[in-house]
Order: sequence, then structure tokens, then C-alpha cells
Amino acid sequence: MENIIAGVVILSIIGLSIAKIVREKKKGVKCIGCPHAGVHNEKGSCSCNIEK
Repeated sequence: MENIIAGVVILSIIGLSIAKIVREKKKGVKCIGCPHAGVHNEKGSCSCNIEK
């Protein structure tokens, strides 16, 4: 029984993670998980290369 519960928890975490990635990719976010992913700059929507 414990193995079933653990499996369901692991599968739900993986499923939610995949759903988040798909949703963000549809929005056009290039760097999912990056704290600056939603910031727009002159280089485009991905701002991981922002010079500080």
C-alpha cells in the first residue's frame, strides 16, 4: 500500500511539472525556471543574458 501511495505522489509531481513546462512554452517563455524569464528586453523574451 505504501508503494502505491509513493508512486501516485511521484507521478503527480512529474505530471504537474510537465504541465507547467508545456503551459509556459505555449506562452513563449524560453527559460522556464529562470527568475528573469518573464522580463522582456531588447534581445527578446529570454533575459537570461542580461548584463548587470
